[in-house]
Amino acid sequence: MIRRPILPAAALLVLVTALALAFGTEPISLSNAFHEPGLARTILLDVRLPRVALAAMAGAGLGVVGAAFQALLRNPLAEPYVLGVSGGAALGATTAIALGLGATTLLGAALIPAASLLGGLLATSLVYAVARGMRGGASGTAILLAGVMVNSMAAALITFLKALVSPSRAQQLLRWLVGFVDLPHASSLLAAFVYVGVGCAVLLVDAGRLNVLVLGDETAGTLGVDVRALERRTFLASSCVVGAIVSLTGLIGFVGLVVPHAVRRLIGPDQRRVLPVSLLSGAAMLVGCDLVARLAFRSLGTEPPVGAVTALIGGPAFLVLLRRSGG
Repeated sequence: MIRRPILPAAALLVLVTALALAFGTEPISLSNAFHEPGLARTILLDVRLPRVALAAMAGAGLGVVGAAFQALLRNPLAEPYVLGVSGGAALGATTAIALGLGATTLLGAALIPAASLLGGLLATSLVYAVARGMRGGASGTAILLAGVMVNSMAAALITFLKALVSPSRAQQLLRWLVGFVDLPHASSLLAAFVYVGVGCAVLLVDAGRLNVLVLGDETAGTLGVDVRALERRTFLASSCVVGAIVSLTGLIGFVGLVVPHAVRRLIGPDQRRVLPVSLLSGAAMLVGCDLVARLAFRSLGTEPPVGAVTALIGGPAFLVLLRRSGG
């Protein structure tokens, strides 16, 4: 077991970030970009740095939220994409875009993440309402099944919205179903950083309380943990994080599933270590996946969505976890 896991996770993030800044459609020298003005510096500062920052923020937020969900529900299969939070957030963002809320102004940049937050909260509420109404109550299996159905409904509604808007706006809406890390507007990235930063801070502060939940709700209550308040804070903060991320990247699945599971296997179940390491590892994973997406089809002048890369990694991992959980 790694005793100081934050250091290797931070080192991995720094390494992957350096590679993502150096390589792309046009390879550049970081040394020349830092010391000499010119095309290399323009590509680095105006194109790659904002894109890498978005990928790191998205991966970090999804990693933390996945770890928090798995601890809260005591289920290794829990993550924002599977639980329907990402689908609801994507529906909120696409509704805002369909209504004409732009992201080119500071107000528009803040409203679209707010619409995603509202969509994520509504999806979470619907998942729990459905799960509580099932036989046996809101068990982990019931929540997962309800989340899958909410995601399917959200995808159907997004497709329906595409049929009601102009072709150009429909093309813009399509990205929420596949997940892209693209060059963001500065105002949109700044607004998303605020939402993600606040949400992640709340989850990290509650890491110790999430540890106590492994003993069960009743025992946690006797030890001074307000379980219901902790649940509300976790879902609100997670919806805030996921809403902001989805408003810029669309649906990127499985980061919140694969990263926390791998982290727990390496460093143990202590959430005070798992959450910050998942934050750093999630950032490294998505920056790396975005780099792979940029380089894989460079010779063809195109690139696959990063959501496809994470799905190729996370899909098989989900099936393995599901089989083990069923056993």
